[in-house]
Amino acid sequence: MPKSHTPGVPKLLRVLNDQAALKLLLDDGPQTRAQLAERTSMSKVTASQMMERLQTRGLVEVIGSKSGGRGPNASLYAAVPTFTYVVGIEVGLTSAKGACADFTGHIVGRAEIPVEGSTDPVSVVRRVVTDSVADAGIEMSKVERVVLGTPGVIDPGSGDIGFSWNLPAWHRGLRTALNEQFGAEVAIENDVNLATIAEQRSGGAGGASDFVYAWYGGGLGLGVMLNGRLYRGATGAAGEIGFLPVPGGELPTGGVVTRLSKGSYQRVIGGDAVIDIGAKHGFPGAEPEDVVRAAIEAGEEGAACLDEIGKAMALGIVAVCVLLDPTVVVLGGPVGYAGGLVLAGRVAAHTTQLAPVNPSVVPGTVIEEPVMRGAILHGLDAVREGLFA
Repeated sequence: MPKSHTPGVPKLLRVLNDQAALKLLLDDGPQTRAQLAERTSMSKVTASQMMERLQTRGLVEVIGSKSGGRGPNASLYAAVPTFTYVVGIEVGLTSAKGACADFTGHIVGRAEIPVEGSTDPVSVVRRVVTDSVADAGIEMSKVERVVLGTPGVIDPGSGDIGFSWNLPAWHRGLRTALNEQFGAEVAIENDVNLATIAEQRSGGAGGASDFVYAWYGGGLGLGVMLNGRLYRGATGAAGEIGFLPVPGGELPTGGVVTRLSKGSYQRVIGGDAVIDIGAKHGFPGAEPEDVVRAAIEAGEEGAACLDEIGKAMALGIVAVCVLLDPTVVVLGGPVGYAGGLVLAGRVAAHTTQLAPVNPSVVPGTVIEEPVMRGAILHGLDAVREGLFA
């Protein structure tokens, strides 16, 4: 007779129960066994067994007690912050910033070093990791994951950099070289994709499983979240929205288009275009976000400038909406964050005029270090999933 697989079912259920309980503690903070039982629809006995297993693994600890009315106080359980750590890194044109976070996502150490002109990305990453870990006051052996956020295309198959704009030294082979440097697993992800993760968890997306995050700044980018997962495309080029052909944007010429070519949509609403629009309306600025802030502060006098910027942004947003029909469109990047509700409302209005779509266009709210915070979340996701693999 064939062997029965029934004995494996209780084991799987225990794993799923433990995973659900730990997620509640990580997402919502300390809970009693009675609260966990109620929120997971389990018995108090099952909840007690879950806590015992998680305590045995060093994942959960008792941090105090809570009065439950009649009878003795109930033990209050929480995830152990020092169980493990991750490091998130954001690489920009002039500097690389790193943050070391504990198991609960709390940042406990930071570092920043210059990268401009550097031809040795391995040394840059090694230093920002070791400096942020040293600032946290922990041993490198406690770090389980390092996530590097960089502009450019990341190969979904190998997880390596295909090409990074403005950072030519950051190329294929970097991930392998970094993994040889650290005991922790190293992952590389597109910076806009990481900001998309941050906005989904604690920002404008409000936890939506289907939405897009549009990055507007010096360059353009689009993060696509479908069924709760990032969509990267066959080669990692999904979201390179700067190349979208739009009215008013001259198409790249001169033969073969490369990733250094200036795309049609980039010409219409990239950083240089926003600065030009601002100058035309009497709002000069060194950076595109400066133009937007000045126009908003000007009140009615800045309306025409903001309207032109919003209309140009809508050319790309409408294309995304008629193809993907997302639940929410989150505007981010320096321009999106600076524009807030004022600019988001204009983009939504113009998008509706261009096509029979009515997207919910909202400003991003993770204004401070969205790429870094996304890198930390990405790293913690991988660590937590590995616990119950």
